[in-house]
Amino acid sequence: MNRDDAMTIEGTNLFELSRGVLDVASKKVSLIEDITRRTKMLAMNARIEAARAGDAGRGFAIVANEVSEISIQVNSITRELRSEIVARVDHLTTTGSTMVREMHGKRLADLSLNMIEIIDRNLYERSCDVRWWATDSAVVDCAAAPSEASIAHASQRLGVILESYTVYLDLWIADRDGKVLANGRPDRYRGALGADVSGEPWFQQAMSTRDGGEFTVGDVAPNGKLDNRVVATYATAIRRGGDAKGEPIGALGIFFDWEPQAAAVVQGVRLEENERERSRCMLLDARHRIIASSDGRGILSESVPLRRGGDAMGYYSDPRGKLIGYALTPGYETYKGLGWYGVIVQDR
Repeated sequence: MNRDDAMTIEGTNLFELSRGVLDVASKKVSLIEDITRRTKMLAMNARIEAARAGDAGRGFAIVANEVSEISIQVNSITRELRSEIVARVDHLTTTGSTMVREMHGKRLADLSLNMIEIIDRNLYERSCDVRWWATDSAVVDCAAAPSEASIAHASQRLGVILESYTVYLDLWIADRDGKVLANGRPDRYRGALGADVSGEPWFQQAMSTRDGGEFTVGDVAPNGKLDNRVVATYATAIRRGGDAKGEPIGALGIFFDWEPQAAAVVQGVRLEENERERSRCMLLDARHRIIASSDGRGILSESVPLRRGGDAMGYYSDPRGKLIGYALTPGYETYKGLGWYGVIVQDR
């Protein structure tokens, strides 16, 4: 259990304790009020009997009157005590409730940050992969001088990479005109070979990179040539001689199998068991479109408007009473992030 979880539990315990104090105090005050009512009745009966006794009961009447006065005073003090206890416990309950909400909101924001950081670290590795593989001699030779032999060798090389990097669906080599020359899984994705990707943003942006240190990332989207699977596309230019400053002679596109990787992140958030059924953990893109959700709903079709007021991280309650924690991507090392968010929406 982390510190925030422990503080949330302590705050909840404080809330329950204050309610318990109010219950006990109310019961005791009720008992005192019952005793004072009975005392007043006894005093009244004593005065009646003293009046019947005449002069002989005069001293007893004085005592009865004094008892009645004391009962009135005790009753007044009891009412004040009840009022003060209720007011103070209400204040304590409100304070405790606010404290619990604040701690819980911060915890949801922290968990949201953890989600987006895991994705950032993962995608940072993808940006390293594409820049590295674009310098592979088989990839460079295929783009520089495409032939049956160089294409076959490049396809075989890409296939070897895919055997080790199971997070990818396929890897494509396109020439400078945007024609796909080779891919790593030609038997599975036959439609990729010969495809024209010259109009694809990932290809155009890859060919516009200034050097081998740059890369481009496409929106999370289905790819028709990959059985309409949802992918995150990373790309960079293949440069003559594999030199970082060389002339672009083609582009390498790598297609990250988004859905299972993202699902593992949003479903793996460390929530308490009693929170899971009432929590929805999501990743949003820069347009606040859902690109992953722990309940599997709304992916690429639903947007979540965030009320963040310019803060990179925080929490708030929406009009329906749901508590929402969020965190903007901080990036990871040289990967600046894509303006994505981790978000948790929780029913109270």
